[in-house]
Amino acid sequence: MSGFFGIAAKTNCVLDLFFGTDYHSHLGTRRAGMAVYSAEKGYDRAIHNIENTPFRTKFEREAITMEGNIGIGCISDYEPQPLIIRSHHGTYAIMTVGRINNAAAVTDIIFADGRSHFLEMSGGGINPSEMVAAIINQKDGIVEGISYAQTIIEGSMTIVVMTEEGIYAARDRYGRTPVSIGRRHDSYCISFESFAYLNLGFVAERELGPGEIVFITAEEARTMSPPGQDMQICAFLWIYYGYSSSSYEGIGVEETRYRCGCLLAEHDGVAYNNAAYVKAANYNLPFDNVIGVPDSGVAHAIGYSNASGIPFSRALIKYTPTWPRSFLSAVANERYLIAKMKLIPVRDLIRNKKLLIIDDSIVRGTQLKETTEFLKSMGAKEIHARAACPPLLYSCKFHNFSRSDSVMDLISRQVIHEMGNDEAGVYTDPDSECHREMVDRIRLRMGFDSLSYQRLDDMVAAIGLGKEKLCTYCWTGCEKQR
Repeated sequence: MSGFFGIAAKTNCVLDLFFGTDYHSHLGTRRAGMAVYSAEKGYDRAIHNIENTPFRTKFEREAITMEGNIGIGCISDYEPQPLIIRSHHGTYAIMTVGRINNAAAVTDIIFADGRSHFLEMSGGGINPSEMVAAIINQKDGIVEGISYAQTIIEGSMTIVVMTEEGIYAARDRYGRTPVSIGRRHDSYCISFESFAYLNLGFVAERELGPGEIVFITAEEARTMSPPGQDMQICAFLWIYYGYSSSSYEGIGVEETRYRCGCLLAEHDGVAYNNAAYVKAANYNLPFDNVIGVPDSGVAHAIGYSNASGIPFSRALIKYTPTWPRSFLSAVANERYLIAKMKLIPVRDLIRNKKLLIIDDSIVRGTQLKETTEFLKSMGAKEIHARAACPPLLYSCKFHNFSRSDSVMDLISRQVIHEMGNDEAGVYTDPDSECHREMVDRIRLRMGFDSLSYQRLDDMVAAIGLGKEKLCTYCWTGCEKQR
């Protein structure tokens, strides 16, 4: 995944760009960049590696030295961006969020004239933003070029293009990633996360619809191409990816996670309308405490606690938000070390306790297994686990959720393979015997005393948008829910 921010202002916008981009640090861990334009100095750009240093530290110098009234910034997992392109459209800067699944076919289309070329990145790949720029350059106008890119790209691609006049922002064809517009008296901005501009004095204008293209200047945000009707926004934004204070399609992330936790409690049969009454009646609760895996699991756990009356406790505390997201690391040993080091136990809240631990999801299972072993070594009596979404059975086709080499990196698929039936589709029904056996095998492998996952319908209900508007591919293997 990647995050982005862009602003068109009447005065120097670099400091706003710096802070707005920094607010997307939770969406990427490896590359970051800013590009600005001013009539006096033209284009200026900086790109840094942020694997071991936060964005704000790497770009403090640029926040002071760069100058421009139009700017875009991006935090990315892998490819360096924004790129500055010179073509028959003039000079422009471009950044993208998404994935091109038919890159080879697109490359053939671009090479058809026999005179195009690409710069190869390490490993032989082509920078997706450069490829999108090449597609745009096939057409006479930028809007026409962006629309063409959305037509021929298989996967998902949100596109931001900065020119000397303003910024074009195009949400991906099916709205799998969000684009929000903010308005201030002297400027307009576009942002992946809707909260990123609030502290900068902007108010929310609106969100782009699927495939919509807008052009923003300091004076206005103008629709250049209307939105489509079909939406498939990524449901995982609410469950894990999105920052707690953000919202998508008018639905808050934190509130959704509370609802997920409440529904997990209902499924366990411990949810009551009056949690205070449950405590007063000395109801025999199955767990002593509910704990959430920081940060995204905490709201789910609070929802479970509020619905059940089982006390919430911070038995695990994240030492610092500067630790990278360990699932993004390509090196297994590094993932294991990060997972272990970033969570600090509170022994007094663990010893001799029956704990229910709630995580947003179980991907490889490495982190949660190590956390479970750690909690037991700290004296926990029992460890029960709940996942706030169904078992992940398919690798994402639309975002770079995980750069896994194989779907077999998913713990669910490893267990399915052990069971002798690699047809993942038969395991999606939570009431089936196949599903129950898969979950129990995962439980045994992870060392839990009990394990259950959120049901898909409950997760969709917690979001509240409607299944037909959500992408749930990584759980169902279906590209569209109808």
